[in-house]
Amino acid sequence: MDDLAGFLRTRRARVDPALVGIPTDTRRRVEGLRREEIAHLSGVSVDYYVRLEQGRATQPSEQVLDALARVLGLDETERGHLYRLARQRRRRTRTPVGRVRPELLRVLTLVADAPALIMDHRLDVLAGNHLAGLLYGQPMPGFNTARHLFLEEAADGFYADWANCTLDVVGHLRLAAGKYPDDPQLASLIGELAMGSERFRRLWARADVRARGHGRKAFRHPLVGLLELHQENFALPDGSGLELLVLSAAAGSPAEDGLRLLASLDAAADADR
Repeated sequence: MDDLAGFLRTRRARVDPALVGIPTDTRRRVEGLRREEIAHLSGVSVDYYVRLEQGRATQPSEQVLDALARVLGLDETERGHLYRLARQRRRRTRTPVGRVRPELLRVLTLVADAPALIMDHRLDVLAGNHLAGLLYGQPMPGFNTARHLFLEEAADGFYADWANCTLDVVGHLRLAAGKYPDDPQLASLIGELAMGSERFRRLWARADVRARGHGRKAFRHPLVGLLELHQENFALPDGSGLELLVLSAAAGSPAEDGLRLLASLDAAADADR
């Protein structure tokens, strides 16, 4: 699903030659650095670097990877991704089986005032609290946020910052593909998204990686309007690959009022049934 050769090619293409001391002129036709320039700056032979980009060289040393990461200007997330890709042929990585413990489900029910979900590395939602179901307007188990983002017609209106969300999701799936290259379900999802979304195909070809963490998430809910929430991701420490994701509203904010209104509308609808 992901490979060292392709990652090196895309990272090389984005390096500005001027930033690494290489003069440029109008006759330069290569985007980024040339292969021989990367090799020279990294202290490896041109032949060896060419074989790396062609997928013919295996098991580069830690020293070579460190040098490549430095020259390519990789951040911490990209550096970790590079090392994982380089180790893929040395050992197989077991794909975690995401099972939600009953105790974790109990934690979800305790989060009453914010949408909360449990997700796996494929962005499949394995469980969610009541408010999460109201936010997304559908049952949580079986819901996949990447599929919703790229393949649902209404997604562009629902996600207030849809374009940036797509960058986050593709970057996360790239990381997941590097961690779990033998996961057939992940490969199937990526193929489905590539077949159904031109934007996904374009972003996937860039090979960018992003780590999920925290930040602003804004939604345009059809019933209560704009909800500007804060997303916090908590990776579970049990090796399951699962995350607890909580979308909270600042105290006294319009988003807090919106979540309360959403819950009250649902309660009123239940009373009328």
